Amino acid sequence: MSDTSLPSALLAALSELLGPSGLLTEAGDTDPFCTDWRMLYHGRCAAVLRPANTEECAKAVALCAEYGVPMVPQGGNTSMVGGATPDESGKAVVISTNRMTRVHAIDHADLTMTVEAGVTLKAAQDAAAAEGLMLPLSISSEGSAEIGGILATNAGGNNTVRYGNARELALGLEAVLPDGQVLNLMRRLRKDNTGYALRQLLIGSEGTLGIITTAIIQLQPAPRSRETALCALADPQGVLNLFAAFRKQDPAAIQAFEYMSGTSMALVNSLIEGASLPLSEPAPAYALVELGSPRADDSLRTLMEEVLGQALEDGLVTDAVLAESEGQRQALWMIREEHAEAQKRAGASVKNDVSVPLSAIPEFITKATAACEALIPGIRVAPFGHIGDGNIHFNLVQPEGMDPKAFLAQDHAMMDTVANIVRTLDGSFSAEHGVGQLKTYMMPSWRGGAELDAMRKIKAALDPKTLMNPGKIFP
Repeated sequence: MSDTSLPSALLAALSELLGPSGLLTEAGDTDPFCTDWRMLYHGRCAAVLRPANTEECAKAVALCAEYGVPMVPQGGNTSMVGGATPDESGKAVVISTNRMTRVHAIDHADLTMTVEAGVTLKAAQDAAAAEGLMLPLSISSEGSAEIGGILATNAGGNNTVRYGNARELALGLEAVLPDGQVLNLMRRLRKDNTGYALRQLLIGSEGTLGIITTAIIQLQPAPRSRETALCALADPQGVLNLFAAFRKQDPAAIQAFEYMSGTSMALVNSLIEGASLPLSEPAPAYALVELGSPRADDSLRTLMEEVLGQALEDGLVTDAVLAESEGQRQALWMIREEHAEAQKRAGASVKNDVSVPLSAIPEFITKATAACEALIPGIRVAPFGHIGDGNIHFNLVQPEGMDPKAFLAQDHAMMDTVANIVRTLDGSFSAEHGVGQLKTYMMPSWRGGAELDAMRKIKAALDPKTLMNPGKIFP
């Protein structure tokens, strides 16, 4: 059995409700649900509950609420901030949505998809593509990240500059509240001002207000024309200037615009099998540019060549390569998507998922890099991120040869150093990964006063016993 057993009456009721595949109690079965992707947080749980649908989830939550058992919602377990990991007490149950994997409907007229929370983002993308449509949300962990968790953390990703975060893509939700009530907000309406927009409370709430079980997601026509290029530049200011050049010509054509530092790119090229830099020599900074259009005869190639040609002539871009096939396009994107994995392989790392105004990106990267290098000599500052929406993953990798535990022991000092610079630039310390349990200590100083008080009142109204994902967001 797991380290802490549930009351026998509750265990019997859950067993009858969920069946043998829906209730895990042996430590060997529950352990994978108690550790995050980064292997940074290690907790224990009394059991893992795996409901197959909303009804089972609601009944399971109601039973846990009746017995006062804490609940930790979990999707694909790809959190970077420990948002889906139980604590070490062993008192909580993990409620996993990974058996809720049905795509219910795709509507071509409304351009929507109705999908359960446990469907992976990749599976949802593939289902939309099979219908000639596109689910525009794209993140590096899309093969394992699930729709419910993506909405609960308001994930952003590569295409946010054009299509917005998960919040902008969700029209309707169904969720189980902490007392087991089912909140049905499954409406496909673009306009609905009937009272509070409750779905927006759940999106980004990190599982502290309820468990999202089903969603209606907006789709787009699939691109029929697409151009992708990897560019070498001298610094982050050059990357921002290149973004401005494309935006000046045709902002509607920009589907993604990604920044990668020279340090982070070097880690990918050295630690990821099959990754190679398709440019003549390494550079201090890189931009991955993707243009897209649903029109097959769109002049995206001309636009790409004109902007890059002028940038090369002006010395803004030092080198560039354009994808000549879908295989080459995927190879370029693979380089970008493997940055988190490469940093994981390089040793211990501290994640700073921040956002600042676009104009402040170069200043932020310059100042934060200098401050972190002064704090820990030899530290590998490896930022990358979404230049189009100001979201930079300012990640810090341990110096080569340093003890990982000694490095991680200074995580608060590193995060505070970065956050203090972000604050001076009117940014946010949590852009798209969420607060989780990693950065709860920052909340009083960043979201204090009336704002934090209002958050606490909302939490108390929906979860008065503090059973839903305790220890997350709030200190």
